[in-house]
Amino acid sequence: MSEWNHYVTMKGTNNGIVVYLDDQCSFDFLLKELENKLVNNQTSGATDITIHSQHRYLSEDQRQTLIQLIGQHSELTVKNIESYVLTRESAYELYEHTTVKTVMKTIRSGQVHEVKGDALVIGDVNPGGAVHASGNIFVLGKLRGIAHAGVEGDENCIVAASYMHPNQIRIASKISRAPDYDVQGSPREFAFINPSTEQIELDQLQHIQKIRPKLLDVFERGL
Repeated sequence: MSEWNHYVTMKGTNNGIVVYLDDQCSFDFLLKELENKLVNNQTSGATDITIHSQHRYLSEDQRQTLIQLIGQHSELTVKNIESYVLTRESAYELYEHTTVKTVMKTIRSGQVHEVKGDALVIGDVNPGGAVHASGNIFVLGKLRGIAHAGVEGDENCIVAASYMHPNQIRIASKISRAPDYDVQGSPREFAFINPSTEQIELDQLQHIQKIRPKLLDVFERGL
């Protein structure tokens, strides 16, 4: 069963089976068409599917109605419901997590600068100061305090600084501390989690495109 009709279309993709729902007809008419096709096009064996309502907004009641209808008339199981529609709350959350929050100041000892999204600090982060961000951290100055990028668990985030000499760098749950002995800092470096070693490593900023080629693509960051 590859295609039902103009209003309900089932297609196989790299991510599994997706059922596309027409977004122009009424919801009641869509339910009747979907029920008719489920009854007359039975599948064998349990199969997970994703429903895509395209540009149609589905309320929670409508979502539950679709899930119940499919479960009642088939062995298909709805694992996800997607659309091109964003609620105001979802749009605001996306904005919060994908924009760069800029501050022009020195983060002094005892101060903690926290943002959702990427943090851009135009100034120094002194020893005892800290920057926390759900996204990446960029310091146009000396990073000598603490930087914690990806605080919500994103291991693809980075910490970059004009001059890197931190007390501590954290990315998601990984931690890299400064050595007990005194070392010189380094100009124009960034910290990242190497997936091969699962440890935080440093490299020169000119290599950032090779190591994180999709750094600026927010959709590749799981948002």
